[in-house]
Amino acid sequence: MDNEKRSGFRRLDWSYHYVAAPLAIVVLVLSSIELFGGLGQGELERLDWLLFILAVCLVFAVALIRIYATKTQDRIIRMEENFRHYRLTGRTLDPRISISQIIALRYATDDKFPALCDRAAIERMSPIAIRSAIEDWRPDTMRI
Repeated sequence: MDNEKRSGFRRLDWSYHYVAAPLAIVVLVLSSIELFGGLGQGELERLDWLLFILAVCLVFAVALIRIYATKTQDRIIRMEENFRHYRLTGRTLDPRISISQIIALRYATDDKFPALCDRAAIERMSPIAIRSAIEDWRPDTMRI
């Protein structure tokens, strides 16, 4: 596995990272310029405030969309890996294992997964240490 995958490289969703997020920031910047330009000249209008408030709401909405999607993916990964561990060992994952550790553990092959889970819980391994301990990688091509 190449170093990008080992370091926790994440793919980009072009429609979010290159369109929605930058446009929301541009709208916020332009509305700020309009608002503070009007403040400096004493020509402040309600429309300037409205545009600024809507731009702030847009930035928050765009950010929350990404946060909620990522949290949903994390919950699905936790559920999948917990089921995988149960299928392989007959018991659920150790509750001491954090979501960031589970996300790193998902790359381990089935034959190494249970032992690495136990080691991660006992040694409180960091996600980077877990990924470094994985010799044979199981690719995850669906996470964005």
